[in-house]
Amino acid sequence: MAFLEVRDLCKTYKMGEVEVPAVRSMTFDVNAGEFVVVVGPSGSGKTTLLNMIGGMDTVTSGSIELDGVRVSDYTPKEVTFYRRYDIGFVFQFYNLVANLTALENVELANQICKDPLDAGDALRSVGLGHRIDNFPGQLSGGEQQRVAIARALAKNPKLLLCDEPTGALDYETGKAILKLLQDTCHNTGKTVMVITHNQAFERIADRVIRVHEGHVAAVTVNDNPDSAETLEW
Repeated sequence: MAFLEVRDLCKTYKMGEVEVPAVRSMTFDVNAGEFVVVVGPSGSGKTTLLNMIGGMDTVTSGSIELDGVRVSDYTPKEVTFYRRYDIGFVFQFYNLVANLTALENVELANQICKDPLDAGDALRSVGLGHRIDNFPGQLSGGEQQRVAIARALAKNPKLLLCDEPTGALDYETGKAILKLLQDTCHNTGKTVMVITHNQAFERIADRVIRVHEGHVAAVTVNDNPDSAETLEW
């Protein structure tokens, strides 16, 4: 059994009398500990897919199973606990609280989790042990994104979901963040899924899921993925 199983997943939005399909019968598997890249152009359904896997949007039909549990059948209360305990989120924009230090931002996540990691250790793991007392406004964009990653990791989630995590960063900083996510996956055994429009990211993935117009166009497994340090785009 795969760690994440997506079967015939569909999502349709209603706009008045009009139905707009965003995800159309997607099916794929992800194994535990894989670094997964979901790649596709804008409007292809990749963010909608991430939102359904992460419990931020409901499923119209089909199913999502994570670690042997069909999470797509959860009640609203169960979904709240699922987001809180099982999923870590990293977004394009860092969503840090401006008047809290880096350490306090990470500690926010610890307060809602069952088995959190130490906030200071999480920051040190992303190379920010020397910045724990700094506020977001005192950090570079790359450092703020590292705080956001530390916050997600401190929850000790089963699955880390990253939506365009390098989208607001310059080229070199973006590569550094990708290397951090890749290393985190391989060193800790966490399953990491990165959503992107950048096809260059395919080279560093253990598994590539290509989406187009709401469908899974192809799934590729890389036996020898490249290091993020070698990426060029």
